[in-house]
Amino acid sequence: MSDSNQMTSDRLELRRLAELYAFGADRRDKALWRQVLAADCVIEGPGFTSEGLETCLLSIDALGQMFRATIHRVHQQLVEIDGDRATGETYCTADHLLNHEDSILVWVIRYQDEWRRGAEGWRFTRRRLILDWTETRPVTREGAA
Repeated sequence: MSDSNQMTSDRLELRRLAELYAFGADRRDKALWRQVLAADCVIEGPGFTSEGLETCLLSIDALGQMFRATIHRVHQQLVEIDGDRATGETYCTADHLLNHEDSILVWVIRYQDEWRRGAEGWRFTRRRLILDWTETRPVTREGAA
Protein backbone atom coordinates (compact mmCIF):
# COMPACT_ATOMS: atom_id res chain seq x y z
CA MET A 1 0.00 0.00 0.00
CA SER A 2 1.38 3.42 -0.90
CA ASP A 3 2.09 5.97 1.86
CA SER A 4 -0.83 8.08 0.64
CA ASN A 5 -3.22 5.13 0.68
CA GLN A 6 -1.98 4.07 4.13
CA MET A 7 -2.52 7.61 5.46
CA THR A 8 -6.08 7.63 4.07
CA SER A 9 -6.74 4.19 5.55
CA ASP A 10 -5.40 5.30 8.95
CA ARG A 11 -7.55 8.46 8.93
CA LEU A 12 -10.65 6.42 8.11
CA GLU A 13 -9.87 4.00 10.93
CA LEU A 14 -9.41 6.82 13.44
CA ARG A 15 -12.76 8.29 12.36
CA ARG A 16 -14.34 4.84 12.76
CA LEU A 17 -12.99 4.63 16.33
CA ALA A 18 -14.66 7.95 17.21
CA GLU A 19 -17.95 6.68 15.76
CA LEU A 20 -17.74 3.34 17.61
CA TYR A 21 -17.00 5.22 20.83
CA ALA A 22 -20.20 7.26 20.29
CA PHE A 23 -22.26 4.15 19.47
CA GLY A 24 -20.88 2.41 22.54
CA ALA A 25 -21.82 5.32 24.78
CA ASP A 26 -25.36 5.52 23.39
CA ARG A 27 -25.97 1.77 23.49
CA ARG A 28 -24.22 1.34 26.85
CA ASP A 29 -22.06 -1.25 25.06
CA LYS A 30 -18.80 -1.95 26.85
CA ALA A 31 -17.75 -4.44 24.16
CA LEU A 32 -17.64 -1.60 21.62
CA TRP A 33 -15.49 0.48 23.94
CA ARG A 34 -13.16 -2.50 24.43
CA GLN A 35 -12.61 -2.41 20.64
CA VAL A 36 -11.50 1.23 20.66
CA LEU A 37 -9.78 1.91 24.02
CA ALA A 38 -6.22 0.88 24.85
CA ALA A 39 -5.58 -0.96 28.11
CA ASP A 40 -3.78 2.12 29.45
CA CYS A 41 -6.27 4.68 28.13
CA VAL A 42 -7.18 7.86 29.97
CA ILE A 43 -10.50 9.67 29.58
CA GLU A 44 -10.78 13.07 31.18
CA GLY A 45 -13.22 15.92 31.26
CA PRO A 46 -14.56 18.65 33.51
CA GLY A 47 -14.21 17.30 37.05
CA PHE A 48 -13.15 13.75 36.23
CA THR A 49 -10.25 11.59 35.08
CA SER A 50 -10.56 7.86 34.39
CA GLU A 51 -7.34 5.88 33.97
CA GLY A 52 -7.10 2.35 32.61
CA LEU A 53 -9.58 0.41 30.50
CA GLU A 54 -11.67 -1.07 33.32
CA THR A 55 -12.06 2.30 35.03
CA CYS A 56 -12.96 3.99 31.72
CA LEU A 57 -15.65 1.35 31.11
CA LEU A 58 -17.38 2.49 34.30
CA SER A 59 -18.32 5.67 32.41
CA ILE A 60 -20.86 3.55 30.51
CA ASP A 61 -22.54 2.64 33.81
CA ALA A 62 -22.53 6.29 34.89
CA LEU A 63 -24.24 7.36 31.65
CA GLY A 64 -26.97 4.78 32.29
CA GLN A 65 -27.52 6.10 35.80
CA MET A 66 -27.48 9.80 34.91
CA PHE A 67 -29.59 9.77 31.72
CA ARG A 68 -32.52 7.88 30.21
CA ALA A 69 -30.84 7.97 26.81
CA THR A 70 -28.08 9.71 24.90
CA ILE A 71 -27.31 10.44 21.26
CA HIS A 72 -23.74 11.37 20.34
CA ARG A 73 -23.08 12.81 16.87
CA VAL A 74 -19.51 12.83 15.57
CA HIS A 75 -18.70 15.81 13.37
CA GLN A 76 -15.42 16.95 11.84
CA GLN A 77 -12.11 15.47 12.86
CA LEU A 78 -8.58 16.79 12.32
CA VAL A 79 -5.81 14.20 12.72
CA GLU A 80 -2.01 14.24 12.60
CA ILE A 81 -0.40 10.81 12.18
CA ASP A 82 3.23 10.13 13.09
CA GLY A 83 4.04 6.47 12.49
CA ASP A 84 2.14 4.40 15.04
CA ARG A 85 0.91 7.41 17.01
CA ALA A 86 -1.68 10.03 16.19
CA THR A 87 -3.16 13.12 17.76
CA GLY A 88 -6.20 15.11 16.81
CA GLU A 89 -9.41 16.84 17.67
CA THR A 90 -12.89 15.41 17.15
CA TYR A 91 -16.03 17.56 17.36
CA CYS A 92 -19.22 16.09 18.79
CA THR A 93 -22.66 17.11 20.00
CA ALA A 94 -24.36 14.92 22.55
CA ASP A 95 -28.02 14.96 23.57
CA HIS A 96 -28.74 13.61 27.07
CA LEU A 97 -32.37 12.83 27.93
CA LEU A 98 -32.67 13.70 31.61
CA ASN A 99 -34.03 11.13 34.05
CA HIS A 100 -36.55 13.15 36.02
CA GLU A 101 -37.92 15.63 33.52
CA ASP A 102 -38.74 15.84 29.85
CA SER A 103 -35.70 17.88 28.97
CA ILE A 104 -32.59 17.34 26.91
CA LEU A 105 -29.17 18.49 28.04
CA VAL A 106 -27.10 19.24 24.92
CA TRP A 107 -23.32 19.28 25.11
CA VAL A 108 -21.09 20.78 22.45
CA ILE A 109 -17.86 18.84 22.78
CA ARG A 110 -14.35 18.89 21.40
CA TYR A 111 -12.34 15.77 22.17
CA GLN A 112 -8.58 16.18 22.14
CA ASP A 113 -7.56 12.68 21.14
CA GLU A 114 -4.43 10.55 21.19
CA TRP A 115 -4.19 7.14 19.52
CA ARG A 116 -1.61 4.37 19.26
CA ARG A 117 -1.43 1.58 16.68
CA GLY A 118 -0.53 -1.82 18.09
CA ALA A 119 -1.04 -5.47 17.20
CA GLU A 120 -4.84 -5.05 17.38
CA GLY A 121 -4.85 -1.85 15.31
CA TRP A 122 -5.49 1.72 16.37
CA ARG A 123 -6.79 2.44 19.89
CA PHE A 124 -7.51 5.59 21.88
CA THR A 125 -4.86 6.19 24.52
CA ARG A 126 -6.36 9.49 25.69
CA ARG A 127 -9.62 11.40 25.18
CA ARG A 128 -9.89 14.81 26.78
CA LEU A 129 -13.46 16.11 26.67
CA ILE A 130 -13.64 19.87 26.37
CA LEU A 131 -17.15 21.16 26.95
CA ASP A 132 -17.57 24.33 24.89
CA TRP A 133 -21.17 25.03 25.96
CA THR A 134 -24.38 23.40 27.09
CA GLU A 135 -28.05 23.97 26.46
CA THR A 136 -31.10 22.53 28.21
CA ARG A 137 -34.39 22.46 26.35
CA PRO A 138 -37.77 20.76 26.73
CA VAL A 139 -38.51 17.70 24.67
CA THR A 140 -41.71 16.01 23.61
CA ARG A 141 -41.34 12.26 23.26
CA GLU A 142 -43.40 10.55 20.58
CA GLY A 143 -45.98 8.18 22.06
CA ALA A 144 -45.56 9.61 25.53
CA ALA A 145 -48.65 9.29 27.69
